[in-house]
Amino acid sequence: MDKTLEGVNMMMTSTDRFKCPPGIKVFNKIADFRQWRRSLLLDKKTLGYVPTMGALHQGHLSLVAAARKRCDHVALTVFVNPAQFAPTEDLGTYPRTLQKDLDLLASLGQGVASAVLVPQVEEMYPAGIELDVTKQKGTFVEVLGISNQLEGTTRPNFFRGVATVVSKFLNIVQPEEVFFGQKDIQQCFVIRDMIRDLHFPTKMHICPTVREESGLALSSRNVYLTPSQKEHALVLSRSLKHMESLYRAGTRDATTLVQAGTKLIQDERKKVQEDGEDWEIKLDYVSINSGKDLSELKGDIPSEDGCVISMAVYVGDTRLIDNLCLDVELAD
Repeated sequence: MDKTLEGVNMMMTSTDRFKCPPGIKVFNKIADFRQWRRSLLLDKKTLGYVPTMGALHQGHLSLVAAARKRCDHVALTVFVNPAQFAPTEDLGTYPRTLQKDLDLLASLGQGVASAVLVPQVEEMYPAGIELDVTKQKGTFVEVLGISNQLEGTTRPNFFRGVATVVSKFLNIVQPEEVFFGQKDIQQCFVIRDMIRDLHFPTKMHICPTVREESGLALSSRNVYLTPSQKEHALVLSRSLKHMESLYRAGTRDATTLVQAGTKLIQDERKKVQEDGEDWEIKLDYVSINSGKDLSELKGDIPSEDGCVISMAVYVGDTRLIDNLCLDVELAD
């Protein structure tokens, strides 16, 4: 196994050193979780599911609360999935805060979150898992036609890893309903199509992006931002709102909207340089895509499909994403 993966596995080896809050069952083994899941079926209780990579924040908690409103029980998975990281990405440094995560779930009140599965890498990938996809063995899932654009351009194997691990977890957890956040909108489209195509008996919900009061979309990677970077990172939501206002005022040419949003980010980049910061803002992409199939739009935006306006921006070394869905019918 890759040394990076050995380190990841050591960090996730056991929940014994963590204090489990009352009312929340924490499982390391898939078989133990399945036994608990079977007991819910025998009691005719429904289960809502929230997949996570840990480092929970209020966005995750809002998904848990939404799941509890619809289901008798809520289960989460906490798993930093190696298959969605490239060799050059931050797998080894991705925040792992299981005790804090459990405490946050407990803060929702007893009976909101019922169980957390924290599986091992070797159990999730019995054939092993290499970060280099050319060396990988075993079974993987791809959702073609919707994975290679946007995030897939910068991270070409990312959604292959996402689809694979979510399909595994849907099979393990077997929830009646699953809950995702709109902030990762392309992921939502990929999983929605995968659930449809593979006939998972699970209803998907896409819940609104949760933001800080400033407008910054909540993300586990926000912990990497300095106070100054956090302030300048507000350009993402500001740019999206500007494009939305133009759209609502009647501008329906995608290229014009992209240019307007890009200008705000370029202006913010100049501000950072003028402030003499030792880091910079760098635009990865601003894109407008069909609300139907995420195909890129260049001319008029079809009124019947709506659109997804999305962007990725590096603020220092931290890559942030955000989006708005305009006149798009999402899974509720």
